[in-house]
Amino acid sequence: MNVDGTVAEGFEPVGAAFLRNFETLGEQGAAVAVYRDGRKVVDLWGGVKNATAADGTGTGGDGEDAAPWEHGTAQIVRSATKGVAAAALLLLAQRGELDLDAPVGHYWPEFKARGKERALVRHVLAHRAGVPVLDRPLTPAEAADPDVTAAAVAAQTPAWEPGTDHGYHAQTYGWLTAELVRRVTGRSIGTWIAEEIAGPLGLDLWVGLPAAEADRVGRVAPIEAPATGGGLRLRPKRAVSEAYADPSSLTRRAFAAITPQPDENDPAYRAAELPASNGVATADALARFYASLTGEVDGVRLFTPRSVALARTEQSAGPDRVLVVHTRFGLGYMLHGSASPLLDEGSFGHPGRGGSLGFADPGSGIAFGYVTNGFRKSVTADPRAQALVRAVRESVGR
Repeated sequence: MNVDGTVAEGFEPVGAAFLRNFETLGEQGAAVAVYRDGRKVVDLWGGVKNATAADGTGTGGDGEDAAPWEHGTAQIVRSATKGVAAAALLLLAQRGELDLDAPVGHYWPEFKARGKERALVRHVLAHRAGVPVLDRPLTPAEAADPDVTAAAVAAQTPAWEPGTDHGYHAQTYGWLTAELVRRVTGRSIGTWIAEEIAGPLGLDLWVGLPAAEADRVGRVAPIEAPATGGGLRLRPKRAVSEAYADPSSLTRRAFAAITPQPDENDPAYRAAELPASNGVATADALARFYASLTGEVDGVRLFTPRSVALARTEQSAGPDRVLVVHTRFGLGYMLHGSASPLLDEGSFGHPGRGGSLGFADPGSGIAFGYVTNGFRKSVTADPRAQALVRAVRESVGR
């Protein structure tokens, strides 16, 4: 297996862990990037651009499957997109355009319906808004229409009184954040992110992939779990498995808010603006984005210290009504914990179902980004990403 890129002195464990992911954890194609104090210290990529499913389906033919992962290859990062969407709301608050303690209905009057008038903007960011599911799931085409998604979420009766509990808003988080950005700025969230985040930082990151960038994106495919997980438990707890299997559970319904499940390799799906699930990015873009939240990167810093504190101050903790396991959230970001181990206490970021991960750790100055084309069913703690996180932890002596 060829691995290309660079590793700064002291970060050799990350390079070794990245190679082991291919050798022992079934990695097909991936990239990892790490920044420290605004300077890139790890930039690695390897494998093939297009994953092949374990059953052999989804092969491209004509040599496409053997195309190497190159520097600049991008990938769908699923829920890691949520961290970028959260930054949009926190930046609007930082600029005085959005009040985190205001009711969502102040900006979006239709949202007050069916007992949601007390839902606050901060509840949206902390997965406390009470609308993780839709009584009628949306088709992939409907999910791409912002007018349809806004109307569906506004009309939904909450599963609990907003603000009183938390549960992962797997898909609806994207529609909630997108509509707030649209109501406040008049721009779609994909356009706002392109103009206010990706553009100033020079990020290869999109929510709504432009047709001109389509050839850079690899094909994703489900892959088998390895026999061992590099020290991590690979089988979910029985309660989690039962929740995903039960069609009536909040867990199953939250992840099925778009039905049937969209084809992530479909150009139409990638072009849609779904800030909970379909962002496309390189590993470097994810790491550079998080580096800019806590420090300066080539003269650009996005968050003030107050916004960093909002991102990583615990707002929700305990049994998650959707994910079932114990989760911790700040405003828009998962926090270090058993469900989503990051670098250390104080780290904040977001994983993507199936493997991808981005986070920042202000205490060490570390920012991390990992993307992969091999999809696994893990939601928060993929063993490949965790092997890399442990290697970063070793490198910085945490």
